[in-house]
Amino acid sequence: MIKQKFYLTGMTCAACAARIEKSVKEMKGVSSVDVNLMTNAMWVVYDENVTDTKQIIQIVDSIGYRAFIKEDKSIQSNTENIYDQEIKIIKTRLIVSILFLVPLLYVSMGHMLTMPLPFFLVGIKHAVSFAFVQFLLTIPIVYINRNYFINGFKQLYKLSPNMDSLISIGAASALLYSMFAIFKIGNDIVSVDESTIHLYINSLYFESAGTILTLITLGKYLESKAKNRTSDALKKLIELKPDKAIIRKENTEYEVRIEAIAVGDTIIVKAGGIVPVDGIIISGDGYIDESVMTGESISVFKKVGDTVIGSTIVKSGYIEFTAEKIGDNTLLSKIIQLVEEANSGKAPISKLADKISYYFVHIVIIIALFTTVIWLILGQTFEFAMSMGISVLVISCPCALGLATPTAIMVGTGLGAKNGILIKSAEILENADKINTIVFDKTGTITEGKPKVVEIVSNINNEEILQLAASIEKKSEHPLALAILDKANQLGLKLLNVYNYYTFPGKGIKAQIEGKDYYVGNLSFISDNTIDINEFDEKANELAIKGQTVIYCADASNVLGIIGIADTIKPDSIQGIHSLQAMGKDVFMLTGDNKTTANAIKNQIGGIQVYAEILPHEKDEIISQLIKEGRVVAMVGDGINDAPALARANVGIAIGAGTDIAIEAADVVLIKNNIKDIVKMVKLSHAVMKTIKENLFWAFIYNTIGIPMAAGVFFFLLGWKLNPMVAAAAMSFSSVSVVLNALRLKLHNFEKNEIRKKIKKQKNEMNVNKVITISGMNCMHCSNRVEEVLNQMEGVNAHVDLETQTASVILSREIDDSILIKTIEELGYKVMNIH
Repeated sequence: MIKQKFYLTGMTCAACAARIEKSVKEMKGVSSVDVNLMTNAMWVVYDENVTDTKQIIQIVDSIGYRAFIKEDKSIQSNTENIYDQEIKIIKTRLIVSILFLVPLLYVSMGHMLTMPLPFFLVGIKHAVSFAFVQFLLTIPIVYINRNYFINGFKQLYKLSPNMDSLISIGAASALLYSMFAIFKIGNDIVSVDESTIHLYINSLYFESAGTILTLITLGKYLESKAKNRTSDALKKLIELKPDKAIIRKENTEYEVRIEAIAVGDTIIVKAGGIVPVDGIIISGDGYIDESVMTGESISVFKKVGDTVIGSTIVKSGYIEFTAEKIGDNTLLSKIIQLVEEANSGKAPISKLADKISYYFVHIVIIIALFTTVIWLILGQTFEFAMSMGISVLVISCPCALGLATPTAIMVGTGLGAKNGILIKSAEILENADKINTIVFDKTGTITEGKPKVVEIVSNINNEEILQLAASIEKKSEHPLALAILDKANQLGLKLLNVYNYYTFPGKGIKAQIEGKDYYVGNLSFISDNTIDINEFDEKANELAIKGQTVIYCADASNVLGIIGIADTIKPDSIQGIHSLQAMGKDVFMLTGDNKTTANAIKNQIGGIQVYAEILPHEKDEIISQLIKEGRVVAMVGDGINDAPALARANVGIAIGAGTDIAIEAADVVLIKNNIKDIVKMVKLSHAVMKTIKENLFWAFIYNTIGIPMAAGVFFFLLGWKLNPMVAAAAMSFSSVSVVLNALRLKLHNFEKNEIRKKIKKQKNEMNVNKVITISGMNCMHCSNRVEEVLNQMEGVNAHVDLETQTASVILSREIDDSILIKTIEELGYKVMNIH
């Protein structure tokens, strides 16, 4: 199967999109079709052995539209063609229309407002001039807007009427009847039948035809401007791509276009420069602004061996890197592709609107004819009946229905991309709003994915124990050894010279430092060497219960200390999961680790259900079982072994730092590698779905009220009669209002919403804010422990920041500082100050 994007011209409303979609879908070999009215694009998935692009284009052309494939893959030019050129053309049409409409309205209606008219347009004897001048002023408006008539009647002839058909029938009816009136006026001037002349002067509808076309064009212009704004996120992503780059070949620097970069090229970026493609640093270092990708405003320090992402900015420093991913394979290109594909799709909720739009135009034409005939039967004049019929045609455009869903989806997916949340399809955006169960993989998703030193317990200085262990482990490649070395590097410890180094696989290492034997390894290794472990036995058991792997450091006779190593929970995981639980979501964790480790993580988070010691294929089975129970399940993972479960879930969410396979299998990608972004995704999907429902509601209500009013249902009861010009203005307003409502999503600010909720919650409480500076917190376990104990106190809402060594506390009842100090210091930490 091949997925191909086509560009379309000639579409004007949802009925057009539905007609094209239906015709192409009926072709043999075509499995799916998505036509997007917003972007004038069509995505087709087809079997290349059964059909091809030429046949698809022929089908589209045969029903009165035009399809083509852009050979130039530059999305930037595509966006320009779709929006900027459209706006330019419509703006020209609008200016010309207004230039002729103003004098037309003055001539046709000026006398009603006692405004002076030229002498050759006043009086019965100048009636033909009065009518003919209006005709001449209307012709340029009709000509500049001729596409309405060309497209409208073409589709009518093909028995697939669209919005243009409604406009063209309405405007043409007014125009033809007015031309007929000119002949009647000319004939009756000869017989000087003043009553008939007056009748036909008042029956001129040139200004109605001109106003209808001008107002529709005004609506189209405003709609195009608004549609242009909905694609801002995509255009801004495209604009991030630099045009040129500096590469080094044979010690010479060259400036080349970005398209000329090949995998393996050495690329140079200086301070202030933009990284052109993805790669790995081979020389230099610097601070890189990755906010365009992650949304994080703080620059990240990158050194040799680190990955750089295309379109990020080197704020300071100098780097040389090897190009790893170029062209369509860069992260930015994949993001653009994902956003484009998400915009092309249809949420299930939109399919109802598409079906209605397809049949809607046919029904409206029948209602308009029926309205005209009924009023004639009821004894009204032909002019009155025709006016009612034209009003029905003009007010009933299904544009609002067609724009209701794609506008909201485009703004929503763009907003998601801006916040580091890539949603691959409109259907997923709708499904995310229904999620009630979220299943997390543990390693690399909830946890960091690599072991870290969490605790050190010794009968000498902790740093000395760490220095001793790191010195002995420095030649080892074991993950636990690397964790010890990382911690020593963080503390700037100088490693000691080691001699007579012996490795015992699976157990530990024996070595000499300054002529003295030392042992670093697991309990079995220490016991095998008949070293006394009693002093640390109880503490080692405590660390093991917490899910930590215990490393013993000993000399020839005694254990000097123990080091607890664990795959630590990411800083934002607990807060993110708690937020999801507060939203009423059930949270599960899947892991291949042992039950002790899994339960340790469970206890730190709280309120989650755990599946431990499971194999990769069992993850898929668990997801299937949860779905069978009637749950709407989201699976969150980062590894290759998560790919089947990600694909099986209703919504698969890949952590951005994960593997390409997991990202391909998932429906949503979190670029920032942050669980809190799942909360944002759920809130975003809810906001988008709410906007879509609002748009559809108002579009349906508009037509439900507008058509009967235009048909004159309220004329006898309330005397309401809708002029065709007013109907045209109402129709234009309905389309623009739907797009503007979707644009309100751009105002959605996840962080501000959280702050507002906190403020609202705290308004009725007596709140006192305190900041406590704490000494002795060395790791996330320390800060999590302090935060947990403080939050267990009644009336305390605390957040502990390990980096700043502070606890921010909101008190909703009076608590003495001494109680807070005592609570913290009982945990083994020191309170430096409280204010």
